[in-house]
Amino acid sequence: MNLLLLNGPNLNLLGTREPHLYGHDTLADIETAAQAHAHQFGATLATLQTNHEGEMIDRIHASRGVMDAIIINPAAWSHTSIALLDALNAFEGRVVEVHLSNIHKRESFRHHSYISARADAVLAGLGAYGYRAAIDWLVG
Repeated sequence: MNLLLLNGPNLNLLGTREPHLYGHDTLADIETAAQAHAHQFGATLATLQTNHEGEMIDRIHASRGVMDAIIINPAAWSHTSIALLDALNAFEGRVVEVHLSNIHKRESFRHHSYISARADAVLAGLGAYGYRAAIDWLVG
């Protein structure tokens, strides 16, 4: 199984940005753990973090027919990006949306996610474990 892990804007600052919300793990820590976890199941896990919406859309387009599933933490784009939703709607595989914090316990503008309309599963508030849980669900 070929998996793609996408992380959106500002997630490159994990470990130092608001650790009370997002934890102390860096994005590199999370990606390394997720790749090792996927490998245990014989799956491959490619990763991309970007602060540029068009780059993420291009990567989703390039994944069509290549990747079996996408795990995406769209970060702030969850609440703003119909363009990401449209790109994911063109992807044939499964999609899991992951949020480190529980977006439903935060500011009201974070309660709605456009991405959830496409996601086959949504995990929020599990911290870094949410990525491993997404892999478990996809390969299980």
